[in-house]
Amino acid sequence: MAQTKTPKVKRLRTKLEQPCEIGWCELIDLPGLGVKNLHAKVDTGAATSSLHATRIKAFDKDGKPFVQFTIPMGTGIPDYHCEALVYGQRRIKSSNGVMQTRYVIETVMKLGPLEWVGHMTLANRQSMIFPVLIGRRALKRGFLVNSAKRWMLGRHEER
Repeated sequence: MAQTKTPKVKRLRTKLEQPCEIGWCELIDLPGLGVKNLHAKVDTGAATSSLHATRIKAFDKDGKPFVQFTIPMGTGIPDYHCEALVYGQRRIKSSNGVMQTRYVIETVMKLGPLEWVGHMTLANRQSMIFPVLIGRRALKRGFLVNSAKRWMLGRHEER
């Protein structure tokens, strides 16, 4: 089972030195969960990033709150079974306007030239096309969104 690990040795940059132009959809890696090349929609209207997760179950480990969950990968690709320390919970208004309380995890995220520790909510995004939504808090690290383009950081074949 993959577990979120916050790197202790390598200091991750929190901001880009030069702005990086990205499209409205890109591939993102979540090395702390052992996941690569997830399709992500860039959403400047959402504050927090979100990850498609199912079978979400909270539990205690060594007196700390943890959550275990599954990241479904689709037909022919094995699902990822993960666990992560619960960073907190947030009330989020979903795309259909309904308020939900979601678990928030802290994990390493990699988008293009930048790798950082960020927050993601866990939500069942089964009805959505993209399993990851990248919100404003992640984008403020120096990304410029070009809504007319996509896959500016590369596609599966190129990465």
